Amino acid sequence: MATKVALAGATGNIGLPVLNSLLAAGFPVTVLTRKGSNSTSRIPKDSKVTIREVDYSDVSSLTEALKGVDVVVSTLATQAAGEQTPLIDAAVAAGVTRFIPSEFGSDTANPKTAQLPVFKGKVDTVAYLKTKVEETAKAGKPSFSYTQIFNGPFFDWGLRVGFIVNPAQHSAVVYNGGDVPFSTSTLDTIGQAVVGVIRHLGETANRPVYVQDALVTQNQLIQYAKDKDGIEWSITHKDTEKVKEESLAELAKGFNGPALGALISTAIYNKEYGGNYTGHLDNDLLGIKGLSDAEVRKLVESLL
Repeated sequence: MATKVALAGATGNIGLPVLNSLLAAGFPVTVLTRKGSNSTSRIPKDSKVTIREVDYSDVSSLTEALKGVDVVVSTLATQAAGEQTPLIDAAVAAGVTRFIPSEFGSDTANPKTAQLPVFKGKVDTVAYLKTKVEETAKAGKPSFSYTQIFNGPFFDWGLRVGFIVNPAQHSAVVYNGGDVPFSTSTLDTIGQAVVGVIRHLGETANRPVYVQDALVTQNQLIQYAKDKDGIEWSITHKDTEKVKEESLAELAKGFNGPALGALISTAIYNKEYGGNYTGHLDNDLLGIKGLSDAEVRKLVESLL
């Protein structure tokens, strides 16, 4: 019998590629949508898809939607990552055996990364998952477990919107000199990683998995663009420690979205924060092929 999956946040940047990967792999998917949402038109028309409207703050509503589900995948937006507690409680109540929280980025298992305020919601979510694993084990209930997926910044999306570098505008904010290697993955590969976890539940229980399409540097990507069209770039240089210091000072005054977002650069481009996953990759286990250097170059060139 096929593993039944529920997906929260299916219409977001990560959600749609994950949904498409799950459907391509043949999994029946219950798509959870917020009551009154007008984004359901983005969900693919597929016989394997069941849409359930839920109230993400109501455990009973969520529990009813998760009955018969084996795996819950949360791709809720980052700002909502700390609000997954009711979904976790409902998963436990419904007898779900695996919960994949909304991580899909920097290595929050790294102690230094975990201390950055931008990741607090994710860190708190995993801490809560660990307590639920212990509680269900002590209660002798069916096994409940979790898996974090770390994939680095979204490669194709990050190039399109200029988050990593901006090929279309020939511009970039370059951090720490631009030669710091970091792991990065395309949205489709993140979807494949989710499928890989579901196909290898035993090997991925209660731990993080690490994937990448490529290990790159900002300067490498900029050079690929220059090799193609010869146009000089507009470069702004920044130091992640200074960015971190300035961001924390702003956050001390109160909530500041840009300051929180700026801290992500520290997790990616400061070597101490574990942005290079090559020493502990789960690509082979999860069936992730990765991109060749020629394919990385082609991706950059396609966005010029």
